[in-house]
Amino acid sequence: MESQFILKVGSKGEIFPPKEIRTATGLEPGQKILLQVHGKHILIQKIESAEDILNRPAKAKISYHVLQDLESEFE
Repeated sequence: MESQFILKVGSKGEIFPPKEIRTATGLEPGQKILLQVHGKHILIQKIESAEDILNRPAKAKISYHVLQDLESEFE
């Protein structure tokens, strides 16, 4: 989903994303974000915590026995 929003910059340079953006992206107070500058363009990206990454559903499923077989190959 691509959306556009018009925001104001606060008196101290703060940018306040609307609730719709915070909800859609899972942004929470105090969370770190990555800000990249490309010429006159700004890209803001959520930095996921290790906990967020580990709580994602697995993209591949593997049985315990197959995992053991793979581990034994690398010993």
